[in-house]
Amino acid sequence: MFAIVDYDTGNTRNLQKALTYLKVPTVLTADPTVLAQAEAVILPGVGAFAAAMQALTERQLVPVLQRLGRDGKPMLGICLGMQLLFESSTEYGVHPGLGLLTGNVAALPTDLGVKVPQMGWNENHVQRPTTPFVGIDGAYTYFVHSYYAVSPANQIVASVQHGVTVPSIVQKQNVIGMQFHPEKSGQVGLDQLATFKKMVSANDFSSN
Repeated sequence: MFAIVDYDTGNTRNLQKALTYLKVPTVLTADPTVLAQAEAVILPGVGAFAAAMQALTERQLVPVLQRLGRDGKPMLGICLGMQLLFESSTEYGVHPGLGLLTGNVAALPTDLGVKVPQMGWNENHVQRPTTPFVGIDGAYTYFVHSYYAVSPANQIVASVQHGVTVPSIVQKQNVIGMQFHPEKSGQVGLDQLATFKKMVSANDFSSN
């Protein structure tokens, strides 16, 4: 069973529907014991970084997620959930994140001739040919965000161009992030969730 972190942010219903379609049982929970017992933990999220971290803090989930991630629990962050996996964000001040991925979250530049927020479909380019996510190369996924991860190259699995290079999939061993919404990206998004499912089932994150 996959545990989806319940902290009152993110469209969890569509995510649960997508996973149900892939025959992945899910539970929406903020219970540390359930999170620890799950095969994998998914951290969704929309909205502001600081408010999301505050919601996790109020539920005493920050140390729980940090411990699970560092202990090897498969973890997937989606959209804002991916950004929360990084060390910090400069959205409306400087705010610490979970620190499971190296790097920081910064505003998309507004002076490069592209619309901010990035809202719509964009083409992914795989940066690591050995990744299980290689099928996303050249495929379009759906994005809604004004901030992006400034990540070391060795964590970037795939990226899109939106004025700057925006990491679309990142991975550091068992911790994976998707900046796009797989649950809103049609068959391509389902394929990426299915790939994560296969990685969890095989307990194989060695391609990072």
